[in-house]
Amino acid sequence: MNRNELRRADINLMVVFETLMLERNVTRAAEKLFLSQPTISSALNRLRGILNDPLFIRVGNRMEPTARASEIIHHLSPALDAMSVALSLTRDFDPGSSTMTFRIGLSDDVEYSLMPALLQALHEEAPNVVIVIKQVNAWNISELLASGEITVGVCITKDLPANAKRKLLRNVVPMVLRIDVSDTPLTLDEYCSRPHVVVSHVANISSFADEWLEAVGRT
Repeated sequence: MNRNELRRADINLMVVFETLMLERNVTRAAEKLFLSQPTISSALNRLRGILNDPLFIRVGNRMEPTARASEIIHHLSPALDAMSVALSLTRDFDPGSSTMTFRIGLSDDVEYSLMPALLQALHEEAPNVVIVIKQVNAWNISELLASGEITVGVCITKDLPANAKRKLLRNVVPMVLRIDVSDTPLTLDEYCSRPHVVVSHVANISSFADEWLEAVGRT
């Protein structure tokens, strides 16, 4: 690896590139980075010259990445994360005096169980920090992480942005409740033949159970 190549790089351009990969839109990237659209367009032109690739191709209202851009972001995002961690080590974090704002996404069940203890701990150890909670679920957490509206989320997850890190907190074991009494386990055929109720705060008519059944060819 020739590190002399890094002399041509500008970390600000790399941040613009990562944001464009997430947003696929110059206007939204500019808003997220608090820059003007001409500044983002100029940065994109410089990136195209440095990386020797068009990087994005306009398809309708979206900018779709080229194969080269997708390959670059696969290596670049972890590198930017590592640089961010390295730079943060130059600053000591003192929870007692910090006034930072943390934006966290929680599903409703996690919020009910976690927040009382968390708020008590913050009151005692970090009384000046600001916590912003946004309700999330498996369908919107990816978009909220990609847009920067939250920096961490706790809920059941499906697809996540390429640069997101996932940590399993606990295994969720599906449970089936039945009103009749039987000494034998409920079979898949019997389960599929019974009526079902879906409880959804976003008015979905399908659930994870439907996705799992579809994966094994059942409905």
